[in-house]
Amino acid sequence: MARPNSNEYAPYYHTYVGKVPEGSIQDLLTYSFDFFTDLCTKIPESKADYRYETGKWTIKEVIQHMIDTERVMQYRALRIGRNDMTPIPGFDQDVFADVADVSHRTISDLLDEFVLVRASSKALFYSFTEENMLHVGTASGHPFSTRALAYIIVGHQIHHQNILVERYLKEE
Repeated sequence: MARPNSNEYAPYYHTYVGKVPEGSIQDLLTYSFDFFTDLCTKIPESKADYRYETGKWTIKEVIQHMIDTERVMQYRALRIGRNDMTPIPGFDQDVFADVADVSHRTISDLLDEFVLVRASSKALFYSFTEENMLHVGTASGHPFSTRALAYIIVGHQIHHQNILVERYLKEE
């Protein structure tokens, strides 16, 4: 399936979609998953609550944000892919982050949840036909295609794993 056109998602998501390499959606969901899980297994728990700057999320909060966002995008994809044209409201990532208390969680625990969420994403997108992937609905007041949401999931993950590598895990 071809990459989504820029009119299939809100301009805000262009950065994420642009980070996604060529490939089938299933391959992209698998490849990006493998890279991220490998990265997370190398992060020591001693760095789990590290912030690279005051006011920034901890490593655990970044991972929780990635999980939450993937779930939101899955929901949007389910609704749009199944041709429900009811407009979907937006979500505020900062409200989610403020309420998601990860103090009792470990990186390993969060990674276990990520594994389940990604398996769900793979199953969901596998269930769609090519026609389903081209359906366009509305979320946050903007058009989104089902396939664009798959690219956003992968691109959002790549974006945050790059931030983890560049700002959280760089050698001091």
